[in-house]
Amino acid sequence: MVLLSLVASHHSLDLTVLERLQADVHAVGRELVAATNAVTGAVVLATCNRFELYLDVADTADTPCARRAVAQAVASRSGYSPEDVEQHLHPLVGAEAGEHLFAVASGLESMVVGEREIAGQVRRALTTARRDGTTTSTLEALFQAASRTSRAVEKSTGLGATGRSVVGVALDLAARTLPQADGDADWAAVRCVLIGTGSYAGASLAALKARGVRDVRVFSPSGRAGPFASARGVTALPAGADLLAEVTRTDLVVACSGAAGAVLGVDALAVARRGAATPLTVVDLALRHDVDPDVRTLPGVALVSLQSVAEHAPAEHAALAQAREVVLQAAADFEADRRVREWDPAVVAERTRILGGLEAALDALPTEHRDEARARSLRRRTRSLLHAPTVAARAAARDGDAAGYARALAALAAIEVPDVAPTRA
Repeated sequence: MVLLSLVASHHSLDLTVLERLQADVHAVGRELVAATNAVTGAVVLATCNRFELYLDVADTADTPCARRAVAQAVASRSGYSPEDVEQHLHPLVGAEAGEHLFAVASGLESMVVGEREIAGQVRRALTTARRDGTTTSTLEALFQAASRTSRAVEKSTGLGATGRSVVGVALDLAARTLPQADGDADWAAVRCVLIGTGSYAGASLAALKARGVRDVRVFSPSGRAGPFASARGVTALPAGADLLAEVTRTDLVVACSGAAGAVLGVDALAVARRGAATPLTVVDLALRHDVDPDVRTLPGVALVSLQSVAEHAPAEHAALAQAREVVLQAAADFEADRRVREWDPAVVAERTRILGGLEAALDALPTEHRDEARARSLRRRTRSLLHAPTVAARAAARDGDAAGYARALAALAAIEVPDVAPTRA
């Protein structure tokens, strides 16, 4: 088994490229596992600023085949050539892949360092893979360890405890153009339309409420506003509501539905706002742009986008170095445990040969020659002989010491099944 990750993120790519790479993203994992024996499992992590595939590959020699299969699958959906896809997806193998995921889950690779939304997205990626039948025991262990690491980072460093997030930074930027009171945004007076009902919409609504916004109306392009709003104590706009008419009576629009195509177009918004006396602030958190980016050219309209968040994200702070240490240790521990699991079958086989052989020999003794006290003594001595080389083999596996592991395994192999024949007086 080899762990292979293919990574594209805001660190190296424009968000429009990420958007294209993510077309029909969740079908990719199923297709890969079905299409090639090289890939035994796949988990896809797709967020507003990253697209990553974590693959359980049969053998190191199969990684080129796995990369080609990914390039073909993503290319067929994105419109890029397979060669372009391979260029966009940076490969990480083995321990590097695990360390990267742990850093991602802990918010260390996010636009806003320490943001907490990503931890939930990592958990949901694993849940989706389980539903699709594309996870494996290795990927399960990897993603569960990533979630534990995220919690350990937050607990030990406080990173993210201040509530900084993509949503939080976006609302901080929006505050500059909202109604003011005593030089600060008057959040209690803000009239807001929230577009979307997914995880980002939930996080956005929680952040709005925490700032004191009371007037929130929810619009859903897919018609799911009612249950979402009812569960959270806000107002749902009815299916078929005139969104543009609502926007003309609004100070703030927070859009995060990820619908196919812009929900708010520049031309329609220009007509709706003709003669408007109050400014409008639009926060677009959707990777696929719920709002036409050109609305920023309209008089009285301010736009905050994911790109804005990337440009204004707060700098890394003192807790980051400590968080990195937590991640590195967790990644090292995971890799050591993975090696033990991977190398242990040979140790178990030798122990089974010896202990199983001893039990078989004891069972084969004629009844008149069976002596339970002697049998217990033989078992005890045999387990004692096995102990030292077993411990040495597993310790070498944890350390990645192949030569030490081979020596310990050879020592196990040299141990013979004890002679159970009764001694003659």
